[in-house]
Amino acid sequence: MNDLFDAARDRASCCTAAAMRLVPSLEGQDKITRALLNEAMTTAFGGSDADGRWTQRESFEVLELALALAMRNRSTDRLHVAHDDVLQAAVLLDRLPTQTVRSEEQIEWQQFSTPLDLAAVALILAAPMPSDIVLEPSAGNGLLVAQLPTVTALQLNEIDPARRARLQAVFPEAPISAHDGATIGSAMAASTRPTLIIMNPPFSRSIGHGTDSLAAVRHLQAAIRRVRPNGRVVAIMPDWFTNSARMGQIWTTTLEQVTVRTSIRLTDAYGKHGTGVAVRLYVLDKAVGQSNNVTIQRGTVRELLPEISVPERLEFSDEVEKPAAARGGAVSLFRSVRSKPATAPRVFRARARNEVAPVTYQVLETPAPLAEQTGVYN
Repeated sequence: MNDLFDAARDRASCCTAAAMRLVPSLEGQDKITRALLNEAMTTAFGGSDADGRWTQRESFEVLELALALAMRNRSTDRLHVAHDDVLQAAVLLDRLPTQTVRSEEQIEWQQFSTPLDLAAVALILAAPMPSDIVLEPSAGNGLLVAQLPTVTALQLNEIDPARRARLQAVFPEAPISAHDGATIGSAMAASTRPTLIIMNPPFSRSIGHGTDSLAAVRHLQAAIRRVRPNGRVVAIMPDWFTNSARMGQIWTTTLEQVTVRTSIRLTDAYGKHGTGVAVRLYVLDKAVGQSNNVTIQRGTVRELLPEISVPERLEFSDEVEKPAAARGGAVSLFRSVRSKPATAPRVFRARARNEVAPVTYQVLETPAPLAEQTGVYN
């Protein structure tokens, strides 16, 4: 067992070493080519992918780690994220190779990290404050919160051990837990409740459920329960999560405790990450109010940037949330025994009998004449 732990630790160290070799190029103006990425991996791992030392998918994970390290260096001691940061992130994204390789593990765990420019938009809309306690429930390689300005505390959760090890290199001071993101309401009960949650949950896979079309909804529900009253949740969600005829009931139930402040749909935000899937970005404040029913639709983050308007944050509340009222139809075992209403008598009637008599008829040699025809026929 110790050998396995040592091997995992050594692999994480190699990933960090490869990422550190890429950081100067990311912080400069170099274009990150496949050759540059392969060279960093080969040097750090002491051999090539052809030798079985690393995989092409792993090299993209290391590239994301390098991006998170570079962004963390830039965001230290900053107080906010500005529109210029989104443009810089978009320019940097253009210098990166497109992720063209996926692994079975990536698909199994729905590991599709947030593009750098989309992460910057999410942080602008989150409007983080120095007093915030921020939680990222599915932190991955840390790209979503790598540009986060200075806050009181950052809580990270990531269930995949390899990504969790890489997170420690980017956020050495942050506590990193290993829960299923759909259970953080109970699994993180001992931790300080966050005032701000920024999330990009798995869209269609759940722990214990396998393929799960409502996985993202389960994660969002857990986040809404977890955030403090008047706190904010900024969520990147699948395109189908909208107030439609098919999803109306799920939408209403999921968002009954929050106000939708901003709704955005992007059709081409994930091109550099190797997929053309459309996503929705929601800003939710945990307070009852009038939701914004207008959805801004754009293709890319660059096209969205002029439309961004940041909703004002609410003051934090120390209010203790009341448990949800029991539904009218729910009764306890004892109530069902003591106060069971009298049962009205039921009337049973004998089934009506349908006696079928044989049909008798006579064939005429000459058809009978028709009577005079009246009425309208179409």
